[in-house]
Amino acid sequence: MEKLEGIILKGIGGFYYVEAAGEVYECKARGLFRKTGIKPLAGDRVEISVNDRAENTIEQIHERSGEFVRPPVANVDRLFIVASVCEPKPVLLVIDRLTAIAVNKGVEPLVLFTKCDLGSAEEYVEIYRKAGILSFAVCAETGEGVERVRRELSGHISAFCGNTGVGKSTLLNAVDPSLSLKTGEISDKLGRGRHTTRQSELFKVEGGYVADTPGFSSFDLEETELITKDDLPFAFPEFEPYIGKCKFSTCLHVKDKGCGIIEAVERGDIPKSRHESYCAMMEQAKNIKDWELRKRNENARS
Repeated sequence: MEKLEGIILKGIGGFYYVEAAGEVYECKARGLFRKTGIKPLAGDRVEISVNDRAENTIEQIHERSGEFVRPPVANVDRLFIVASVCEPKPVLLVIDRLTAIAVNKGVEPLVLFTKCDLGSAEEYVEIYRKAGILSFAVCAETGEGVERVRRELSGHISAFCGNTGVGKSTLLNAVDPSLSLKTGEISDKLGRGRHTTRQSELFKVEGGYVADTPGFSSFDLEETELITKDDLPFAFPEFEPYIGKCKFSTCLHVKDKGCGIIEAVERGDIPKSRHESYCAMMEQAKNIKDWELRKRNENARS
């Protein structure tokens, strides 16, 4: 029996496919994990035992970081938030919720605007650059930005998130044609794309791994990944220089007098749309209780 360190690429029907020592092994998880309520996830770094005479076994799951509840994926360190400049049109509140969720989890957000051959992305890109978030335009058809995506993927476990129809799979196919991910056309009737990705899986791309997962949309993240009112200001990187500079220590940075963040918005140092998104999120966060967070996460994992 040989022990190897590896990473789970996908799980199907109780079997887990682990890349270790340059090979992919089909493994079963130890019963101990079921008893303790731990379920192996794509992205988990694991120790496996390889046995020629019996099934290979996941023996240990190492400590996780950057875990998302739905879809379940672990150890993500970069979240590529994909939006299009045309149909479906970008909703800044949705993008801002996703960047905040990523920052709150210690994951670096990147905002990509696709279909820039059909419209300009400059206005949107500038908002996020000003907020200290890496953002740029991409176009699978013309190749604009594709090489940069490749560079940004190298050395990371990345996930791609966005509403259906924005071109996540099309972009990944352009980044690495060997992926051959299925793509779909925009539904004229609904104005949004059909789900085309069939299973959660990590793909090896450009010296890193990338997950193109079903259900990794704004709706799922917003429903399962809540941020408390105390954590929310720190989920907006551009707020950081002004936190602690408000007149009142209880300032929520919404409409309070003497608020350092509001003053920065008025000066143009913080994008107005970002602060508007923050205010909308704070309205929700004020009503979140700790027990509700725990219950929501438990339900999402079940």
